[in-house]
Amino acid sequence: MTEVNGKTFEQEVLQSDLPVLVDFYADWCGPCRMMAPVVRQLAEEYAGKVKMVKVNVDQAQELAVSYGVSSIPTLAYFQGGQMRGASVGFLAREDLERKLAQWGQEP
Repeated sequence: MTEVNGKTFEQEVLQSDLPVLVDFYADWCGPCRMMAPVVRQLAEEYAGKVKMVKVNVDQAQELAVSYGVSSIPTLAYFQGGQMRGASVGFLAREDLERKLAQWGQEP
């Protein structure tokens, strides 16, 4: 998974041809550490269909603020340069798969 920041967010997320799931996280966040392997596994399964990237909110606070991220982990779904949905807090793999399906994505 690619780590993006304020300099690379537009190119990696907003200009992406694929839908993008952005994992807003912090290294010190326990639920974020639990969420990381779930997102990594799904990144492999959805390869070529959904791009999955990470944003460290401690290093890219301006992105967190601009997208209303007030709690982490926040998983934000972008398509066509727009945020289409978000989920806050830890999600089990099955729950994240359901969320992706709600957003129109299948593996």
